[in-house]
Amino acid sequence: MSLRDELLKSIWHAFTALDVDKSGKVSKSQLKVLSHNLCTVMRIPHDPVALEEHFKDDDEGPVSTQGYMPYLNKFILDKVQDNFDRQDFNRMCWTLCARKNLNRTNFLISDEDAFRIWCIFNFLSEDTYPLTIVAEEIEYFLRKLTEAMGGSWVEERFEDLKMELSAKQQCLSCWALIPLVGTGTFSKGMDRQSLSMGITEVFHELILDVLKQGYMMKKGHKRKNWTERWFVLLPNSISYYVSEDLTEKKGDIMLDGNCCVESLPDKEGKKCLLVVKCLDRSYEISASDKKRKQEWVQAIQTCISLLNLGRPAPHRESRQKRRELREKQKAEQDELELRMRELQTANESKQQELEDMRKKLDEAAANAAEEERRRLQTQTELQDRYKMDLEKEKMVRQEMEMQVAQKSCELEQYLQRVRELEDMYHRLEDALEDEKSARQDEETVRRLQARLLEEEAVKRAELEQIHLHQQRAISETEAEKQELQKERSAKESALQAAMLQLEQLESERKGALEQYEAVMQKLADAANNTRTWKHKVAQHEGLVRLIQPGSKGPQKITNWGPAAFTEAELTLREKDWQDKKNRAAQT
Repeated sequence: MSLRDELLKSIWHAFTALDVDKSGKVSKSQLKVLSHNLCTVMRIPHDPVALEEHFKDDDEGPVSTQGYMPYLNKFILDKVQDNFDRQDFNRMCWTLCARKNLNRTNFLISDEDAFRIWCIFNFLSEDTYPLTIVAEEIEYFLRKLTEAMGGSWVEERFEDLKMELSAKQQCLSCWALIPLVGTGTFSKGMDRQSLSMGITEVFHELILDVLKQGYMMKKGHKRKNWTERWFVLLPNSISYYVSEDLTEKKGDIMLDGNCCVESLPDKEGKKCLLVVKCLDRSYEISASDKKRKQEWVQAIQTCISLLNLGRPAPHRESRQKRRELREKQKAEQDELELRMRELQTANESKQQELEDMRKKLDEAAANAAEEERRRLQTQTELQDRYKMDLEKEKMVRQEMEMQVAQKSCELEQYLQRVRELEDMYHRLEDALEDEKSARQDEETVRRLQARLLEEEAVKRAELEQIHLHQQRAISETEAEKQELQKERSAKESALQAAMLQLEQLESERKGALEQYEAVMQKLADAANNTRTWKHKVAQHEGLVRLIQPGSKGPQKITNWGPAAFTEAELTLREKDWQDKKNRAAQT
């Protein structure tokens, strides 16, 4: 976390404390005081004219945080350097916000300890506003505090706290964390002094970057005498004081990548010796026992290794790793939620496809039923029309018989000849009737065959469509196969029914074909019979012409009656009569 981010957290507390009505706005006079105090503590030249110029369009009334942030970044934070006392800066911001937000009822800690917890909260809080500390960082701080007090960590108690935090989005504000520690919730059985010492130790480690501290003996550089000093190990230096109150500082041992720490054998009556070697000089130190000596050697060696690698203090690196892990887990969770939403959407899409397929099948069944109904209706209409045609033909036939009866009266003189011809005519008429009936049967069979072929083609198309759907369903995933098992069974049943129906149609088509062949044979026989009778009639002397539909022009009437002869016969008879007349005139 950069220096600007650390400063912004403390400034945010001060700003929100000045926002009395929680509207996100602070009056200009209060901003002037806050800006002046910030510049004073951070040793930045204060320019009150710049603030007036920045807010010159809003001389009266409150000013929004969005309006103050550009000024804060440009005229204060951009000019800040790491040459000021951060504790003075934090105390100034703490003084502004603690007075309004901190409730000291039933507290076991002092204001100084509350301030230290506030600093620790700013260090461990997330970089989002409003500032909060997540459950993982709360557990990290409470574990540190419990270890510093020499107590044992009670996991069940913290689990109860996490259960309470679940309703609060697994995080706490600063003004909820301080009472959690100040009321002794996690320090039961500890006195105030132990709690204060624990808070101080955690504060020194996390805020002041104190990696280790304690009393050891140091050998003088000039007088070579041994003096007890209070040593404080920081990431890049070892400071030593007269006592642990840190009031009188005696010197610093600056660490860098070229330094090293080694153990020394006992000498001059001193035991547990170690030496810190720097470029300019070496420092001999005596620990109280071997354990403390080993701890100091290891701690100093860790600092030198971190300086060589350019890495921050262990607790800062640990905080960064925890944040990165949380961000990674959150990204994975977001990705998982996105994947779940995609799977849900895909599932809904598949369900919709299945529903659409079911609707299409229902529509196809309805269309097939409607087509069958139309086919039956068409067949009924054709049968009715055929019956009507038969009735009309029967009526026409009756009329023709009546006309023939009338003509027979007029042709009594030719009765014998007509009787002979009538027999032939009746036979010819029967042959024509058979031919006509055969042609009608042929047409009926042809229509039936065409309908059966059309139905067979439709059924084949439906069968191929069902087969395609079945193939597509089989190519789906195993999970979809289980979901579509019922639908597949239904499709197979429909396929089997369609196959049975297709076989039935095939058998019907074969029967119709056989019937058609029989009708064609009957028609051929009738045609042969007709040609035989026509030939007989043509060979018969004096036969009258076949009864055929007359021409549409006006009919000619002769002595033999209307339409007794054709035009050709009349022409021949007229020509014979003219030749006879000419021969008679010549003789």
